[in-house]
Amino acid sequence: MASETKNTTHAGTEKASVEVPRRGFLGNFLFCFGMTFTRLLTRYRVKGQENLPDTPYVLAANHVTLVDGMWICAGLPKAHQKVFTAIAGSDLKTDYGLFGQVMMRVGRAIPIDRYGNPARGLIVAKKAVDQGYVLLVHPEGTRSKDGKLGELQNGSSYISCRTNRPLIPVYIHGGYKIFSRHMPVPYPIDGKKLARKKLTIEYGKPLLPENYADVNEMTNALREWYLERQNQNLQI
Repeated sequence: MASETKNTTHAGTEKASVEVPRRGFLGNFLFCFGMTFTRLLTRYRVKGQENLPDTPYVLAANHVTLVDGMWICAGLPKAHQKVFTAIAGSDLKTDYGLFGQVMMRVGRAIPIDRYGNPARGLIVAKKAVDQGYVLLVHPEGTRSKDGKLGELQNGSSYISCRTNRPLIPVYIHGGYKIFSRHMPVPYPIDGKKLARKKLTIEYGKPLLPENYADVNEMTNALREWYLERQNQNLQI
């Protein structure tokens, strides 16, 4: 199980560890409030929970809203939620005002500079998984501009391979229509039908590092899985 304190070696020397932020009382309250709002105003459901292995593992999700992490975490078993963390751009905290700061706390996010050298962020993320955390990564790096899949980076596959832990693909169905980057606030109700919009979090079968020659091959498999789900949405 993950620990939020520093670990020590048998020799008594200190071993570097990742300090994953705590939600605290306020963060837990906001998480519960946000998910109550989601369940009341959208047709929220979870699919594929049986695909989730024992912790730790890496979650790789498409990126459509600022609250993806909250929705994905809420779909996990309770025990997994307790060791959930995510990688988030440090600009979420600095450039998105109070809302960005709230989402950093709710998502227990590890901030990284996505415009700088990504190496440090990947090292920190790897350590979090090694410590027992369930780590969420958005391979696209930024929210979709049109609801479709963007270019994928190798970060999630790299962390999976380096830690030898499963990579769980996650697809958010319907999120873009509820709270895209072009919306100042969420729009969970379909104005034409006066009905709650559908929101489904789908967890796919694990991608195991030993089944792929390298991180590029794993990322290609992840992309194919995403595109299959995207095409299903387009046909609805």
